Amino acid sequence: MPIRLISPGMFAFIGSRLLQAIPVLLVVGFIAFALFAYVGDPVSILLGQDHTEAQRLELVHQLGLDQPFLMQYGRFLWAALHGNFGISYRLAQPVSTLIAERLPATLELAVTASVLAFAVGVPMGVYTGIHRNSTLSRLFMTVSLVGVSLPTFLLGILLILVFSVWLNWLPSFGRGPVVHVGGWWTTGLTSWAGIRCLILPSITLGLFQMTLIMRLVRAEMLEVLRTDYIRFARARGLTNRSIHFSHALKNTLVPVITIIGLQFGGIVAFSLVTETVFQWPGMGLLLVQSVTSADIPVLSAYLLLIALVFVSINLAVDLLYYAVDPRLRVRR
Repeated sequence: MPIRLISPGMFAFIGSRLLQAIPVLLVVGFIAFALFAYVGDPVSILLGQDHTEAQRLELVHQLGLDQPFLMQYGRFLWAALHGNFGISYRLAQPVSTLIAERLPATLELAVTASVLAFAVGVPMGVYTGIHRNSTLSRLFMTVSLVGVSLPTFLLGILLILVFSVWLNWLPSFGRGPVVHVGGWWTTGLTSWAGIRCLILPSITLGLFQMTLIMRLVRAEMLEVLRTDYIRFARARGLTNRSIHFSHALKNTLVPVITIIGLQFGGIVAFSLVTETVFQWPGMGLLLVQSVTSADIPVLSAYLLLIALVFVSINLAVDLLYYAVDPRLRVRR
């Protein structure tokens, strides 16, 4: 009988998770509002040094800075719900427009790095767990040690030096030509030039996640292969392929899903080093430029966006638990 993943209990579970996310977003929204309201002087930044007192008072009234604290906080949340985060001090453009221009690049890089880390890390982890004493397994463990230890910025510079300067195979910066898909969304995956620009930054961003996944899968495989039900499966005469992939690997996926979800959020939130090294036009590069110029509206919007990303990822990870582990569905 097929398993029903969508049930009234599942809807209740999703509703409870969404209710738990509301206080988190409110707290993050309060921090973002405090950053917006009390860090720096937005009036002086927008008007510059040469302005009259009348111009200052008029702008204070337009921004609502003369209103009570709670009213300002309520207006900030209401505007944030409608995607309005104010005007960038540095670029004099709506922050929502800047996010719409930069977010596709960051998500494209993050998804590519995560897929690469999962597609390479899981097979390597399975192999090193099954053949833990082979020469290839020791080579994989050495590579994973280098991937964990090497700083991201240094790895990016080394990749640029080898593949862009010495070999001249791949571009060293930029996103390449992009096309608009569905309005504001842009992608560079429709052309070989765009894909070539994505290779080096995705490897730089995904190498640490790949080594982490490989080590986790290896440790879980070694633990699962020692359990009683694996011995029973061998006694029944099942093939090694069936034991390793249908039984052992499936039971290692719950912690792997957790790591992948958290690491994807970390990739989106902290891709600024990779984006700075490769001049990738994403949210990370925008954040670095905003910090150097104290562009508070952009920083506040970035903080809220990252909180929303982590809340969404946690919900998706919880749902994947139910899809992978039937014991959780039975308990629920």
